[in-house]
Amino acid sequence: MVQPPEVALALEPSAPVHLSIPALGVESDLLHTGLREDGTLDVPPGDDGSPASWYDGSSTPGSAGPAILLGHVNSLTDASGVFYRLRDLVPGDRVSVTRQDGRTAVFEVYRNESFVKAEFPTQDVYFPVPGSELRLITCDGYVKEARRYDDNRVVFAKLVETV
Repeated sequence: MVQPPEVALALEPSAPVHLSIPALGVESDLLHTGLREDGTLDVPPGDDGSPASWYDGSSTPGSAGPAILLGHVNSLTDASGVFYRLRDLVPGDRVSVTRQDGRTAVFEVYRNESFVKAEFPTQDVYFPVPGSELRLITCDGYVKEARRYDDNRVVFAKLVETV
């Protein structure tokens, strides 16, 4: 298993407002989403290429713990979803999140994996971690005949810089 870079940084909590993934050319304002009545994560609305969202039950990006950002792999009409190319991120790529307090938390990718939804690694994704980490989550494993996604892609990143 690939280990995260050894950095122990953390900021005070502040809601995220913008996401930047230079390696993918992604820029997105961030919505705030929570849980549905059935206890599952609410996802960003289905508008074409809809923006990413921050799960407000998770840590804020840059503060201690894992911050969860969600995004669609495609839009309603084409492959232009905000996280369409998430699978292309590799260890060492940077992800920046601008926060309401004006600070920017910069994360470095250390793991990018696809998981069958029935075997989703809940502990790896949501449980407390030392320092500040980021999880980017989208659908993966499209089954054309069934017109559904059977997997989830998760990118794991660790805070390496604050500006």
